[in-house]
Amino acid sequence: MTSETILKESCVETFAEAQYAENSGAQLLELCSLLNLGGLTPSISFTQKCLAHLKLPIKVMIRPKSGNFIYNAAEIALMQMQILQLKKIGISHFVLGALTLENKIDLAVLKKLSETAGEATLTFHKAFDCLEDWKEGIDQLLDFENITHILSSGGAETALEGKEILIKLMKYSGSRITIIPAGKITRLNIHRIHELLHASHYHGRKIV
Repeated sequence: MTSETILKESCVETFAEAQYAENSGAQLLELCSLLNLGGLTPSISFTQKCLAHLKLPIKVMIRPKSGNFIYNAAEIALMQMQILQLKKIGISHFVLGALTLENKIDLAVLKKLSETAGEATLTFHKAFDCLEDWKEGIDQLLDFENITHILSSGGAETALEGKEILIKLMKYSGSRITIIPAGKITRLNIHRIHELLHASHYHGRKIV
C-alpha cells in the first residue's frame, strides 16, 4: 500500500481546525468538543457550519460526559436525542461506545444507540481499549450491522506502544470490520507507523 492510499481521519473541535484539516490533506473529519477531556458531542451549530462549508465526509462523536463509558438512563436518552438531531441535519456516521462496570461492551445500551442510528454507520470508539477480552468485543460488535469501524490504540497510550495488539486486532477482524489505529498519530510519524501496521485508515488530531 502506498502512502497515497492511506485514509487520514482528522479529529477536530473548531471550524478553523476542520478547515485546516481539509486544506492539508485529510480525507475524513471527526467532529468533537472538549478533546482535552477525551472528546464529547459537538454542538449542532459547529456541525452545521462544517456541513455547509466543507466538502469532506464528516462523522460525529456521541459522548455526553467525560470519564468512564458507563451511562445511566438519562445519559442514554440524551445520546439518542443527539443522534436524532444530528441525523436530521445530515450526519450519517457516528462515533460512540458504552461499557458495563465489568469493562465489557454494554450490549443493551449499544443496541438502543444502534437502533436510533438506524441506517447511519457507526464507529465504536476507544472505549474498546478498556475491554479485557478484545476478541469477544470484536465478535459482539460484528452482530451490529451498522458498526463498521473500531477505533483503538491497542490498549496503550499511543499507537506505537500498542502496535502488537493493533496488528492482532487487524488480523483477527480481517475484512469484517475496519480497525482504525489511533493514539498520538501525527503527520510526522504516520508513515513510520504505517510501515509497522499497514492499516488502511488512521486517526489523529495532528494527522495532517
